[in-house]
Amino acid sequence: MIVYGVALLSACLILGMLLGEALGVALNVEANVGGVGIAMLFLVLASNSDKFKSLVDGASGAGIQFWSAMYIPIVVAMAARQNVVAAFEGGMLAVVAGVAAVIVSFALVPVISKIGDSKVSIAEKQ
Repeated sequence: MIVYGVALLSACLILGMLLGEALGVALNVEANVGGVGIAMLFLVLASNSDKFKSLVDGASGAGIQFWSAMYIPIVVAMAARQNVVAAFEGGMLAVVAGVAAVIVSFALVPVISKIGDSKVSIAEKQ
């Protein structure tokens, strides 16, 4: 059932957020340190584990795939917003470094896609 997939996702999120808060307290930082990333790691480990195999098969697996597809873009958007606000508060150098990183990333997309195409072409020829 899809509900079991969402329940597994929720359990991973709660556990990840708790560990992120605990890590923030241990590092003396007033923030959740990596809670969402930890939750995603738990979800990946749980969905590939034999113990939870019955939860990730069938309709519940579709629930996990759906929420995973929704979860990652939302988290990336939230993190990107926080980074932009912090960059503007940090000064112009942080903004320039961020813009330069984006430009370099966009420039590397065609290069990386050509690398992937050449491997596919070699495999098709064999």
